[in-house]
Amino acid sequence: MTNRKNLREYLKEHILVGDGAMATQLYQRGVPVGVSYEELCLTNPGLVREVHTAYYNAGARMLETNTFSANRDSLSRYGLESKVTKINMAAVQIAREAARDDAFVVGAMGSIIAGRVRNQQIHEYADQFEQQAMALLHAGVDGILLETFLDLDELLLAVDVVRGLTDLPIISQLALLEVGSTRDGYSLTDAFAQLKQAGTDIVGLNCRLGPAEVLRSFESTIVPDDLYISAFPNAGRLGSVDGELAYKSSPEYFGESALRLREQGVRIIGGCCGTTPGHIRAMVDKLGDLPPVERVNPTVTQPQEEGAGIYTVQPRHQPSIVELVKERPTIIVEFDPPKDLDAEHFLRGCCELHTAGADAVTLADNSLANVRMSNMALGALMKQHYNIDPLLHIACRDRNLIGQQSHLMGLHALGIDQVLVITGDPSRFGDLPGASSVFDVSSFDLIRMIKQLNEGISFSGRQLKQKSRFVVGAAFNPHVRHMDAAVARLEKKVEAGADYIMTQPVYDAETIIKIYEATKHIDIPIFIGIMPLTSSRNAEFLHNEVPGIKLSDKARERMKEVQGEEARRVGNEMAKELIDVTLKYFNGIYLITPFDYYGMTVELTKYVMEKSKVPALVNESKAL
Repeated sequence: MTNRKNLREYLKEHILVGDGAMATQLYQRGVPVGVSYEELCLTNPGLVREVHTAYYNAGARMLETNTFSANRDSLSRYGLESKVTKINMAAVQIAREAARDDAFVVGAMGSIIAGRVRNQQIHEYADQFEQQAMALLHAGVDGILLETFLDLDELLLAVDVVRGLTDLPIISQLALLEVGSTRDGYSLTDAFAQLKQAGTDIVGLNCRLGPAEVLRSFESTIVPDDLYISAFPNAGRLGSVDGELAYKSSPEYFGESALRLREQGVRIIGGCCGTTPGHIRAMVDKLGDLPPVERVNPTVTQPQEEGAGIYTVQPRHQPSIVELVKERPTIIVEFDPPKDLDAEHFLRGCCELHTAGADAVTLADNSLANVRMSNMALGALMKQHYNIDPLLHIACRDRNLIGQQSHLMGLHALGIDQVLVITGDPSRFGDLPGASSVFDVSSFDLIRMIKQLNEGISFSGRQLKQKSRFVVGAAFNPHVRHMDAAVARLEKKVEAGADYIMTQPVYDAETIIKIYEATKHIDIPIFIGIMPLTSSRNAEFLHNEVPGIKLSDKARERMKEVQGEEARRVGNEMAKELIDVTLKYFNGIYLITPFDYYGMTVELTKYVMEKSKVPALVNESKAL
């Protein structure tokens, strides 16, 4: 290869085949997951050189340095933040030894924030990009490869930093969550145009998608005329083969895909996760000495107008509880879903609560980690068949991030927009103690991410076609030794975006007043939890065994004096006394139905309506 260091000139007349996955090859050579692969440039340079040489021998004539995560932030996880320069410079030397005199060496720099919830303050990473790029450039690379960037904004920052340091070629590669658009909602056409303006020479895609999806992305994208294109797809999708995780695409398939990518005008073709020297050899064999093909952009067509279609999300037909509570006393009643397959009793109770005047019926999400019927399914039945407004609890415990967003998207489709976010009791304390708890996020995180959906942005940062309209509640436990610490935690939930607060049940007037004094500076509505006692045994259980609930000595003594139906009557009388106090300080009443005794909360709902002089709502629900 003549004039090796002039990568721009070489690409005018040649297709350049790059290498494949470094991490895959190191793993197959015995390097375990969970260590810094970049540190091997210092501790085992021979092994890294062996991988480079395998790709060179397969025909790759562009080798990437083993520096994808060799930035300060990533290396700090292994206590290596002081070795950024040493690792990057050593990596260039190792790749150069394998490349000999007829291959290009490009300095690989990966995204710093990839795989995390997006941090909007990306400019804070500029110095880290600069530190890594300076080390690579000083060591003598032929260009800089910026790869696996999910967010265009971060990639633009990296291009801007690198372009300020050198006039060598910059290859800028995005990683897509789906065909045709970036995680932060830009079309590839827009993204490539912005990258050109920022100063990049070559634009492309790598990782996450296989050859077919990369090809589809290019087929629908307008690429500026004077930009070259690169493609480093994964070896298909990761899946289970004979009990082991593996990538599906064969070298033969990769070879055929290289020909199709060439037809799209791609000038640099390599591989990402799961690819091997065999994949690279197959591409080299298929491409041979074929010249590059000039890119022909697709014809731009105007998008068709979206009609109403067969389904649209209906707007809320009545005020939310947050809107109501600003005007008058507002009642939320909790009624737990059944533990078996019969929903008739539950739905009958919901109808009676609605008729009595409940503004919303709230359904727990497998409270105490005990399995109950899906509150999403029951909420849909309540809303669609009985015109009852559901308010669903969402626990962090049972769903990973994929499941949480999917669940919320389903709620949006059903028109269920009032939710309460809670952490959730650990699974080991429920009726399936062998189940695992899934805590991908805290309640603070989930509140913030649901409000992100309201901005039309998915958890991953991808732009959505619609905005949700969730009204998001947060829980508050006043039964703590240090009320100021509990209030500080509550303030963080408000800062995260909570629209209203629901407290744990309160059993004495003093605590209600204490809550008022401690939270009167908080400008979102608070619903005071009131759960009537049903017996002395119930009172002792709640006081001694249930986290977040504390009864006064006076309440416990009153319940010891009565039994049976008389105990439930006294429990309701005590609850009414607490309602009287609550209405002096708060407009929000949160009644919690004990066991399945919805008759008790029906009576308390009517009491609140009478005390607050709120006209009863016309019952539009059908009789069950």
